[in-house]
Amino acid sequence: MIDFQHKFWGYEIDIPEDWTHKTFQDIDGFALDPNAFEPDYEGAHLGQILIRGEWNSTDQTIDTLWNQHITKLSVMMGAKRVGSAPWQMGGASGFEVEILLPKQNRKRLWAGILEKGRVILHFTVLHWKETRPDFEPLATKVISSLRFMDKVSQIDTTALGIPIPTHCPSIAPAQFIDDIKDPSLWQAYEVNNNVGALQAFYLREAKNYDWEIVGYSPFPSAELGFARLELQKGEKQVTLGLMPAESKKESSRIVIKHYKDD
Repeated sequence: MIDFQHKFWGYEIDIPEDWTHKTFQDIDGFALDPNAFEPDYEGAHLGQILIRGEWNSTDQTIDTLWNQHITKLSVMMGAKRVGSAPWQMGGASGFEVEILLPKQNRKRLWAGILEKGRVILHFTVLHWKETRPDFEPLATKVISSLRFMDKVSQIDTTALGIPIPTHCPSIAPAQFIDDIKDPSLWQAYEVNNNVGALQAFYLREAKNYDWEIVGYSPFPSAELGFARLELQKGEKQVTLGLMPAESKKESSRIVIKHYKDD
């Protein structure tokens, strides 16, 4: 087994060494066969685990989020629901359910949801019914290894010591922000993840780099079209704007505004 650490959502799981990891949109998929994620896959190794992170910016109850998730999943798969059961894993709590697919469908589908603060993880396990004796124990072992991190490893920082997710190229803020009077006080980065994941990242990691969060406006909300954090370390003050992508072809952005010392 090898360790997989999600830098944004702040969790770790152990996956078999011969499994592949694939990211598509806001979902992380794990499977032996990288083609198993294709909708028309008919190969022997369908078995897969899908994990989708969500940021609960409006503090909805776990019951509400679960009902929304399971309803969408059931409709998409043409499935019948059965009663869900309470579920706890890795210090988080939620619900789990086996969803009954039509009899002619060879697939078996299980779903779960876990809540850890404002971080919500949605789980889906899919495999052929005939491979259940082999795949189910392995999937259970992987999911049971779940653990949430107080601090993730291998994070970049700016010259001022602000944490930045890895592999986030810097861009000129003036490309998308008007009326910047002093460009030296601004920085911006492109991020291949959503604003919910960025909020999870900064509300966890800022304090690990000695930054105090003195103000926070979540996204989505009625107040702003982006998430905003006010950070302070001693006499240093910065504002972080976490801006959503305007289309699927674009990236989310981190915008940092520094304030001059008096």
